[in-house]
Amino acid sequence: MQCATHPKVETNLSCGKCGKPICPRCMVQTDVGVRCVQCAGLNKLPTFKLTSKDYVKAIFVGLGIAIVAGAIWYVIRLFTPYMVLFNLLIAAGVGYGIGELTSISINRKRGLPLKIIAGVCVVLAFTIGNQVLLPFHLILSFNFFNLIAIGIGIYLAISRL
Repeated sequence: MQCATHPKVETNLSCGKCGKPICPRCMVQTDVGVRCVQCAGLNKLPTFKLTSKDYVKAIFVGLGIAIVAGAIWYVIRLFTPYMVLFNLLIAAGVGYGIGELTSISINRKRGLPLKIIAGVCVVLAFTIGNQVLLPFHLILSFNFFNLIAIGIGIYLAISRL
């Protein structure tokens, strides 16, 4: 008999529920035997099912937090003479805050696109907080400690998502 999904493949297997012929590439091993993909009911976990509404919400929440955190970062930077240590601490706080608040806003859902959104928002907050407006400023502000600070912020943000 021929596989229902792959007609050029001969098989002796069939779904244990509906009896449809399936090949080894199509079969899904379940607790009650071999099933076809439809009968096995393979679905993503609800935590990883994201709608476009979730993405839009994550983008707006992340951008809002990044702008506010970047402005606070800038004010702290004005009044702090030694900024290397504070940049590390502020980046950690901003990263954690962006990740956590974005996660809360989308009901603790997870996924790679959300991690990318959070990482971009951390870089945006750093850019605002360190007044990186021109390409020349961007090159000057990305020293070793700032890169570590951004890395810490991004790590903490994506670990929450």
